[in-house]
Amino acid sequence: MLASLSAATLLAGLLTAAPAVHTVAEARALPLGTTVTVEGTATTPSGVFESSFYDKGFALQDRSAGIYVKTAENLGVRPGRRARVTGVLTDSSGLRTIVPPASGVALGRRGAFVLPEPVRTGSVGESTEGRVVRGVAKIVKPVENDLPYGHKVYVDDGSGEVIVFVNTQTGIDVGRLAVGRWVRVVGFSSQYDDHYEIDPRGVRDLVVVA
Repeated sequence: MLASLSAATLLAGLLTAAPAVHTVAEARALPLGTTVTVEGTATTPSGVFESSFYDKGFALQDRSAGIYVKTAENLGVRPGRRARVTGVLTDSSGLRTIVPPASGVALGRRGAFVLPEPVRTGSVGESTEGRVVRGVAKIVKPVENDLPYGHKVYVDDGSGEVIVFVNTQTGIDVGRLAVGRWVRVVGFSSQYDDHYEIDPRGVRDLVVVA
């Protein structure tokens, strides 16, 4: 009888200790410093933004929203990989992020890719932050060298200007980008200090179309 009670008590304790899984939107709305658990699909490769994010993390998205997961170690995550993350909500130069401990990321099998959300350049902001977005816009200023972090490409589709930030790890050749050219851009909707950005993930995410 005592053994049964001990087992039941232990099981109840384990169930109580299991972290509740939030949607990404719910997690984003909680106070900074809160420990959260989210599940979703990776939308960026590990470490592709390292030159400006200073880590080897990746972005995660579910049906409700997206968020960036900061990790010191390159976990080899590729877009489409399922993941469950437990970590602390933080603010990284304006960008809402989750910082997990070494054991806080559980990777699952590959699932369906997250389709980029179509946006106008002028609407890239807090409402899109954390998601993968896409659009077509004209380059309106000369490409700005911001090495060793990357390059800034200023684009506008007529609704307002936004920065496309090309991190050095993406391998994107900015030499072919010039004022007046139209580009198709896909990328992570990000924020740095007081401005919002689209951060392409690789050479296929920033293509000259006209």
